[in-house]
Amino acid sequence: MQTKLRTVQTLLDALPYIRKFYGETVVIKYGGAAQVDPELKNKFAQDIALLSLVGMKPVVVHGGGKSITDLSARLGIKTEFRNGLRVTDRDSLLVAQMALIGEINTEIVSLLNDHGAKAIGINGKDGGFVKAAPIENMGFVGEVRDVNPDLLLKLIGDRFVPVVAPIASAIEPSQPGFNINADAMASAIAGAIRAKKAIFMTDAAGVLDKDKNLLCSLNRADIERLKADGTIAGGMIPKVDSALEALKYGVDKAHILDGRVEHALLLEIFTSRGVSTEITR
Repeated sequence: MQTKLRTVQTLLDALPYIRKFYGETVVIKYGGAAQVDPELKNKFAQDIALLSLVGMKPVVVHGGGKSITDLSARLGIKTEFRNGLRVTDRDSLLVAQMALIGEINTEIVSLLNDHGAKAIGINGKDGGFVKAAPIENMGFVGEVRDVNPDLLLKLIGDRFVPVVAPIASAIEPSQPGFNINADAMASAIAGAIRAKKAIFMTDAAGVLDKDKNLLCSLNRADIERLKADGTIAGGMIPKVDSALEALKYGVDKAHILDGRVEHALLLEIFTSRGVSTEITR
C-alpha cells in the first residue's frame, strides 16, 4: 500500500507542472549516450510519449555524429573536423544523409511510435522548411538562414511528434543541401515555432563550476563571464551558445540536460528543482 501511495503522490507532485505546460511546445535536441545506449533510448522514448500524452507538444531534433563517422569508415571516406564541425564534401554529405535520414531518423520514429507517440520523421529539405548557407571552408556544412515553420506547425497541430534530421536545403538552387550542427538546428527551429523550452541533451551533468558543482541557473552575462575565465570551455561552449541563440529567437528558457540520467526529461520538466542547468534571459 505504501508503494502505491508514493506513486500517487509522485503523480500529484507533477500535476502543477502538467497543468502549467499543457499545450506548450518544447524542442529537444537528442544526442549523446541517450541516443546510443539501448536502455536510455527506451527511457527517452517513454518520456517523449508521456509528454505528448499529457498535452505537451514535443519536437525532437537529433544528431548522429557517431553513426556518420562509423559509416564513413566502412565506406573508406576520411573524417575531418575543424572547430568541432565535420568537414563535408559531396561524398560526406551523401553519407551524412544516409546515416541521419535513412538510419537514425527512422529508428527514432519507430521507437517513439512503439511507445505510444504519434511520431513522423522529416528533415530540413522536406517542404524546404529549413534553408542554409555554406560555412566558409567547410564544404557542405551550413548555417541556418531561414526556417519556415508552416510544415512543423501543421504536424504539431495534427498531434504528430516531428523528429527532425539536421539536413537543410540550400538557399541557392544549384546546391545539394547542407549538413547542419544539430544544436544550431534545434535553436533555430525552437525560435521559429515559438517553443516554450529548448532542451539540449548532452553527456555532461550540465554547466559546472570550477569545483565541478552544477550551476543550476545562468543568464547571458553569467555565461560570458564563465567563458572568459575558462570555466565554460571545450564542447560545452557550442551548447551554451546554442542555448543563448534559442533565447535570442524568443524561447522562454533553455536547458543543458544530462542525457545519461534515466527519465531526465521528466525530472527536468515535472519536478520543482529539475536536474539541469537552465539558461534564462
